[in-house]
Amino acid sequence: MFRTIHNILSPDQLAACRKLIAEASWVDGRASAGATAARKKNNSEIAKTGPVLNQLRDVILGALMSRQEFVATALPARIVSLSFSRYDNGQSYGPHIDAGIMHDTEGGYVRRVRTDLAATLFISDPGEYEGGELRMDDPTYGHGNVKLPAGDIVLYPASSLHWVEPVTKGARLVSFFWIQSLVRENSLRSMLQDLDGTIQQLNLSSPGNPASVKLLGLYHNLLRLWSET
Repeated sequence: MFRTIHNILSPDQLAACRKLIAEASWVDGRASAGATAARKKNNSEIAKTGPVLNQLRDVILGALMSRQEFVATALPARIVSLSFSRYDNGQSYGPHIDAGIMHDTEGGYVRRVRTDLAATLFISDPGEYEGGELRMDDPTYGHGNVKLPAGDIVLYPASSLHWVEPVTKGARLVSFFWIQSLVRENSLRSMLQDLDGTIQQLNLSSPGNPASVKLLGLYHNLLRLWSET
């Protein structure tokens, strides 16, 4: 399941994020990776301390949770605190699979988050850098090659092998994070999203159609059956 959602960030939100990013302090991105991944990782990330990161997270989380398409696609139960990375000329991140469990700090407490989905939100436009494509290889969902306009997001199984190609010019800025979904299985989540989309189309084409009520009931009964809270 590779899902792209366009315009998660409005032009004003994107401008605000870029302004905050310009004021941020950056550290070696290998500090946030495990021992094996660190050998393949070459980028910079915004430092975990300081108000800038929290302000960025507030803008983006607000934008994400206000978009029905994102909520219907991810069915988020928990989201690992958003991070931000920069890839300059020659930097890349070799093939890797994300950790199955992430440790996140919220309100001074460490919580464990199962990583069902990974997300990359593009802050730089494709014309601002060369190279830097996000590539994915999944035995079920196939291959992906992603380089999106600023403000767009891609969601994909965190279990997928993926990597970032070397940047050859400019700088690639993205936000990245992981999601524990209410529905663990990618195939079941995809079916629910398709069902939700069908209900939305039916409501538009045939308002008040009794079939939409039955389908909505089916959706929620399946969600009740498959979800983990």
